[in-house]
Amino acid sequence: MANISPFRALRYDPTLVNPADVVTQPYDKIYPKMQEAYYAASPYNLVRIILGKRMDSDSATENVYTRAAGFFRSWRDEGVLKQDAEPSIYVYWQRFTIPGSPQAGEFERKGFIAAGKIEEYADKVVFRHEQTLAKPKADRLDVLRHTQAHFGQIFMLYTDPKAEIEAILNPATAPDVDIVDEYGVRHRAWRVSDPAAIAAVQAKMADKQLIIADGHHRYETSLNYRNERRAAAGGEVNPDAPYERVMMTFVNMDSEGLLILPTHRVVHSLASFDLAGFLAEVGEYYTVQELPADGSLSDATNALREAGKSSTALLAVAANAKYLLRTKGNSAALLNANFSAQQQKLDVVQLHKVVLEHVMGLSEDSIRNQENIHYYREAAEAAATVSEGKANLAFVMNPCTMQQTRDIAFAGEVLPQKSTDFYPKLLTGLAIYAVE
Repeated sequence: MANISPFRALRYDPTLVNPADVVTQPYDKIYPKMQEAYYAASPYNLVRIILGKRMDSDSATENVYTRAAGFFRSWRDEGVLKQDAEPSIYVYWQRFTIPGSPQAGEFERKGFIAAGKIEEYADKVVFRHEQTLAKPKADRLDVLRHTQAHFGQIFMLYTDPKAEIEAILNPATAPDVDIVDEYGVRHRAWRVSDPAAIAAVQAKMADKQLIIADGHHRYETSLNYRNERRAAAGGEVNPDAPYERVMMTFVNMDSEGLLILPTHRVVHSLASFDLAGFLAEVGEYYTVQELPADGSLSDATNALREAGKSSTALLAVAANAKYLLRTKGNSAALLNANFSAQQQKLDVVQLHKVVLEHVMGLSEDSIRNQENIHYYREAAEAAATVSEGKANLAFVMNPCTMQQTRDIAFAGEVLPQKSTDFYPKLLTGLAIYAVE
């Protein structure tokens, strides 16, 4: 099943650069202000490779991708990036508090980084749970073609109820890297080159199936790149070729440190939106409860959380009112043709297919292309865009559970994009996997 290998990672030399100044959040979580901050932090910050600045003068021979390749080449030549002498796997722990709920205390998520064999979904070793978009995959493929390296890890989940793998990888020494990121998350990493420990982990992983938590676009990009390289080799499959693998971080889905946050939706720029009309139409499928006008957003989200324990529930936030929506169960006629019973029970599927598409009239393509949708991690930020008159309506969500995500993935089904937000994100730049 899961086939993993140690590899000789390229890593930043801490005697030449401060690791905290050169690593980044994943490319798709880097917003313009963050990009500028990363550029200012160090001339060797990895943002220049994974999400470089585009120029008006860009051409076929000088562009964001050729510059990425140039930075990667020169940093290796300068010794800023050094390759480990021995094939290794890399223990990776993250300590964090829940955003917006520091009173809940600290959590720790434990994983390890290794090279994982790229598998077709049909082989039922690697399972996805979200849809992907063509444009991000094309962009990532261009980065990979030019640099011939993976800079961020695919976030993979495996099941290990007794935490046997974590017991093998329980370092007793100081970490090689110890960084606190811009969200206050502490990231620690250790290199493990002991052949016996590596072999023990490989043996424990050999019967595992994997679920992609984060990195669907990059995984499918790696699959496309692998197929390109196979075609260039005349169709020959060389299992030892580096491009047959991609860098992954493996995390036990049975761990208490695994946290999934909701991603809230904001609908904007609808020229003819009428709140009263929306409430009347959505009332055909949901009971609509207007919450007390003097209640806080925190009160409303608490009501949403309680309602979600017994039924599908959504929180619609207008400029001056909040509405708790509970499914009546008669939305099945809209969903039966294309969705399984377990999908129909999910809040995010109900929101997308019943509320956004059927009631509000947004097409699946417009949602996929984010023409009238913005996504927010923080409920307060989503609600503020509506109260400030920048959007029509916000939908605050309960998170998908790990069990729901697991059931959907192993059933071979997918959820709408941005259905899960595994927190915290994996830092990019802790290890680099070159495919040449």
